[in-house]
Amino acid sequence: MAKAQPSSMSKINKMIKDNNVEMVDLKFIDLLGQWQHLSVPIDQLEEDSFANGFGFDGSSMRGWKSINESDMILVPDPNTALIDPFIEMKTVSFICNIFDPITKEPYLRCPRNIARKAEDYVKSTGLADTAFFGPEAEFFIFDDIRFEQSQNKGYYYIDSVEGEWNTGREEFPNLGYKPRFKEGYFPVSPVDSQNDLRNQMVKVLKNCGIQIEAQHHEVATGGQAEIDMKFTTLVNSADNIMLYKYIVKNVARMNNKTVTFMPKPLFGDNGSGMHVHQSLWKKDKPLFYGNKYANLSDMALWYIGGLLKHAPALLAITNPITNSYRRLVPGYEAPVNLAYSQRNRSASIRIPVYSASPKAKRIEFRCPDPSCNPYLSFAALLLAGLDGIQNRIDPGQPLDKNIYDLPAEEAKNVPTTPGSLGDALKALENDHEFLLQGNVFTEDLIQTWIEYKYEKEVKPMQLRPTPYEFVMYYDV
Repeated sequence: MAKAQPSSMSKINKMIKDNNVEMVDLKFIDLLGQWQHLSVPIDQLEEDSFANGFGFDGSSMRGWKSINESDMILVPDPNTALIDPFIEMKTVSFICNIFDPITKEPYLRCPRNIARKAEDYVKSTGLADTAFFGPEAEFFIFDDIRFEQSQNKGYYYIDSVEGEWNTGREEFPNLGYKPRFKEGYFPVSPVDSQNDLRNQMVKVLKNCGIQIEAQHHEVATGGQAEIDMKFTTLVNSADNIMLYKYIVKNVARMNNKTVTFMPKPLFGDNGSGMHVHQSLWKKDKPLFYGNKYANLSDMALWYIGGLLKHAPALLAITNPITNSYRRLVPGYEAPVNLAYSQRNRSASIRIPVYSASPKAKRIEFRCPDPSCNPYLSFAALLLAGLDGIQNRIDPGQPLDKNIYDLPAEEAKNVPTTPGSLGDALKALENDHEFLLQGNVFTEDLIQTWIEYKYEKEVKPMQLRPTPYEFVMYYDV
């Protein structure tokens, strides 16, 4: 719990004065990846607040403290200060770390603290001093969403003016130009009806300090989209993803639209992934460039080896909901095959070849989806890659073929991703020693994660009949 640097405080004070700020919003990440917040009047923010923090009750946070030890402390990170673009009263926003009020130590189940420990750990190994992450989070923009689940009924209903299923609907008038299934990538308007909305999102993202590289429609009908952010360091990248989701959802809502980062909301079309680009650097030099396959270094290949070895366990964190595994199925550009290749998007790990520059050399892990907690996910990916480097794990031969077109005899030798969240959790239970290195993750956190996911998500899903079961079986 360190004090804010004078330079940070002067910038914050200037921001508060220039914008006539009246409130402070304190945002923090819960275990499962949802931003939570509380607000205090501006006169409650003092220089000591960045060392002493603000007390709150942590007993209602999923997977955190029990009610008999619920007191916790929110400590704002002064480097995350910005004017919240959606709160009516002028408000300065901070992302916070969680501390234990008794020990004054970082709370071990706080995901942002875990990500900070991962950055410290990579430096302590001497292998690298910086880990860069560049996530590409896809999402859907819908016009209407309804769902209900009770003892005697269960349904969901999605609608979008872009949905191909609405080509025959009376819209007074229906103007057509709706992207066909798997053909949303990426025609101009009027087929792409959401360009202006995505531009609004980009404008707010940039105003909040996130560097944007591109925005475009994605493959699926019904309003699938992607906005690409520039890579940055691990914790900053996770911060950016949370701010990205917050901004995208709120800009959509201001335009009477609704956004979901659920990986597979639509049957029969592509789901939403979050491909994660990764690279290691030391003393401002890229470490993944070399003279091996695809101009990779030995270090990069070993990093890939670590990701592939631990992939089934990693997916319990990077693809953490039951719906994640409705995306990870063959036929929808989903990376279900645990292999690596340059250019080939049917492999779970791709080596982009857009640029010959050593600084652009990176690997792209394509399995994750945007339902994940980015702090936990990026930390876990880094630890798997470092394990590969430290143990010189051979990734095997690259697979430079369209894996989906492989003959059955050849395809059976290619490992695949787990088929369900339950399978991924079993893999994590059996393979998590690599996550404990440097005390980045703890045994307590991993067991809490596994137990929560089984009890609150896997088992409840197993108990409930689905609408399609009635289609298939009602007349038995």
